[in-house]
Amino acid sequence: MVAKRIIPCLDVKDGKTVKGINFLNLKEVGDAVELGAFYASEGADELVYLDISATREGRKTFTGLVRSIAERIDIPFTVGGGISSLEDASRLLETGADKVTVNSAAVRDPRLIEQIAGHFGSQFVVVAIDAKFVGGKWTVFTSGGTSPSDKELFTWALEAQERGAGEILFTSMDHDGTKNGYPCEEFSRLCGSLSIPVIASGGAGSMRDIADVLTKGRADAALAASLFHYGEISIKDLKRFLQSEGIPVRL
Repeated sequence: MVAKRIIPCLDVKDGKTVKGINFLNLKEVGDAVELGAFYASEGADELVYLDISATREGRKTFTGLVRSIAERIDIPFTVGGGISSLEDASRLLETGADKVTVNSAAVRDPRLIEQIAGHFGSQFVVVAIDAKFVGGKWTVFTSGGTSPSDKELFTWALEAQERGAGEILFTSMDHDGTKNGYPCEEFSRLCGSLSIPVIASGGAGSMRDIADVLTKGRADAALAASLFHYGEISIKDLKRFLQSEGIPVRL
């Protein structure tokens, strides 16, 4: 049985890790490189770094940060934020990132997924989807969760897979930072409709929440931020708990 992955997420603004609630009210929680190195030593399977201000501020600062991260940590890490071309993805992968995640630009032009997957392979492409339940459906949002699109979660995820995405990272905006649990029914439906791995994001408040999304929600990996950033749960303790629940993890 394939081991489930635990992935700390580090939202980065101006080189610092920040965290908010429902994508708002951001607070600084630590140095992005040092925090990543700590999580690697704690047993994280992967890391995700999202440059949340890249779309508006450009990528140069973040490219330097990616180089520093690659020099410090020895586990796979994914980077995203403001990637709008094959050149953007190439720069980050060549700097040391293991995967890139695309969001807003892929919604605007889905061919971007095909371009990156065609050049580097599907295993390098994670399509991030930020969605909110609006008017009876899960509407996909872009630009850091500020702009609704005409796409719907489940149809867009399937299209992304067909265009070459290697993984889907779905964040429920309704649950992000609330610590009230993941929307497991939606994750189960999403995982059941796709043949590629799904990373669950948005709502982790306890070890039980993470166990639930990996079992009831059928997710391949659980991504969390607040729980780890504020020291409420250690990755080592979490993995021991998941193992005790019969969930396969790498210890």
